[in-house]
Amino acid sequence: MRTRTTILTRLQSNNRALAQPTTWQSRQGFNDLAEQFVTALTAVHGEPHLAPNLEGATAQLGAILAELGAQRVVANNEAPIADLNLPTRWPHLQWHIVGETAGDLREFCTYADVGLSSGIAAIAETGSVVIHSGSAQSRVATLFPPVHIVLLPTSRLTTDLFTFTATHKNTHLANGTLPAAMTFISGPSKTADIEQTMAIGVHGPKRFIVILYRE
Repeated sequence: MRTRTTILTRLQSNNRALAQPTTWQSRQGFNDLAEQFVTALTAVHGEPHLAPNLEGATAQLGAILAELGAQRVVANNEAPIADLNLPTRWPHLQWHIVGETAGDLREFCTYADVGLSSGIAAIAETGSVVIHSGSAQSRVATLFPPVHIVLLPTSRLTTDLFTFTATHKNTHLANGTLPAAMTFISGPSKTADIEQTMAIGVHGPKRFIVILYRE
């Protein structure tokens, strides 16, 4: 009993208040987040494109849709996509804007050629895009079509996962409200069998294209 008392007394005498941890500071020293993102995304079989501004990114989007021979496109109704009025810009395509176009979204996505979205953030270290779900953002729209295209401003780039985790409530989410679901996408869908043979596009898009533009 005496030993127990001695130990507890010693612990109490050495007890001291600890300072609150400071805001996370990344140890990554990337000189250019956009350049690092492009390098990382390419390494995981993604297809990055750089544009000087939103107008240039939209032009690149049009060129990619033409190259794909796309006919049916489903798009999440979020910035900057919502401001581009894409059905008017390319009326020869069939469009389904999530939360706006009437009809069965899941059925349209089943036969869609392209899913178009933005992202609330992108992780430069890993080349990952962060998307979330809501009334105007459907995960089905980015999962079912064989090609997923992302329009993303460089202002949404963040250094690494830890920095995003520490800051996303204030910088990436409206009013700090968490969405129903959040997904980190690192390249096209990939899987492997027991012999570790890589297969792309089995459980999701086989092409993941990110058009990164400066604001």
